[in-house]
Amino acid sequence: MSINPNEAVAYGAAMQAALLTQGIKNVPDLVLLDVMSLSLGIAVKGYLLSVVIPRNTTIPVKKNLSGFPPTPQYHPFDICFDIDVNGILSVSAEEKTTGYKNDIAITNDQGKLSAEEIKRMIEKAETYQAEDNKFLRKANAMNALDDYIYKMKTILKKDDISLKLCSQERQKISFAVTKATNLLHDDKQQNEAVVFEDSLKELAI
Repeated sequence: MSINPNEAVAYGAAMQAALLTQGIKNVPDLVLLDVMSLSLGIAVKGYLLSVVIPRNTTIPVKKNLSGFPPTPQYHPFDICFDIDVNGILSVSAEEKTTGYKNDIAITNDQGKLSAEEIKRMIEKAETYQAEDNKFLRKANAMNALDDYIYKMKTILKKDDISLKLCSQERQKISFAVTKATNLLHDDKQQNEAVVFEDSLKELAI
């Protein structure tokens, strides 16, 4: 048995309208759920999207991003996505170090994507999925290498650790860090993910 997505959407919309307006009697005993048509998330390091609310999640829904492991390079924060029954999205963020908070509400009455536009976006994403996966692997490898470089630089600056290393060891680590940094900041950026993964392994030895 196959299901025509367009017919399913049209049927569901008609049933929802009937239930809301009470325009007809003897409506079938159905449970209709509103869902997210696209995934929602935040942009993170390396042009990546960290999905907070996946596509097809039923609404209303409220999800939090918190409990991130502390890192010296970045400030800890909490983010909350809240979508009410009317499809209004409220996003709030709190920077944990300073306690600074900000929020924004996004309604669906302006700049709303049509069903056809959403369909094209989904089809485009599916078409380029292989390329996206390749980019994702590379971005994750670059982020991991960048974080490790920062960690090694921090270690070299600490006297209690640096003094335990002999001159040759410090030079070896410094050379490896410089080499990895140059690779990471290469303007051409034509390297494959495996190059950054191998660089991380070399630096971690």
